[in-house]
Amino acid sequence: MPHGRIEIDTGRCKGCELCRSACHHDVIKLADYNNSNGYRPVIFLDPKHKCTGCALCAVVCPDGCITVYRELGVRAEQLDREVQHHVFTIA
Repeated sequence: MPHGRIEIDTGRCKGCELCRSACHHDVIKLADYNNSNGYRPVIFLDPKHKCTGCALCAVVCPDGCITVYRELGVRAEQLDREVQHHVFTIA
């Protein structure tokens, strides 16, 4: 199963939530803050690595704020180890 991740340009996001309705894995949430333009942007929250990198969110984004990365052949356990290693390294 492919795994993916997205990056959202929260500075440009207007919080229209079209990406949230397009996401089948419910990994896009509204932020608890407003960006510099006064909009409440969306953020990517995927602790269980449900994102497959399908890019539906990026396709429906009217402002092109979403970049999608898809990693083929990477298992969730490997991603967990890499994230834990990264967190431990910078802590």
